[in-house]
Amino acid sequence: MAKPFPISPKHPERICWGCDRYCAASSLACGNGADRTMHPIEMIGDDWYQHGEWGFELPMTTEKPSKQ
Repeated sequence: MAKPFPISPKHPERICWGCDRYCAASSLACGNGADRTMHPIEMIGDDWYQHGEWGFELPMTTEKPSKQ
């Protein structure tokens, strides 16, 4: 089973996002290329998942449900 894709990682520049291994940027164990694959947050910005092209279905609100 594939690892879940993090929406907002703390240090996306430290990891290659090209496959499910999420190797360190200095490792590149999968041979996915000569360079690491960037996380969408690095290319598009913090709201990258809201553009609708990525297939994520996230709640549009950050409110917590009230306790009853």
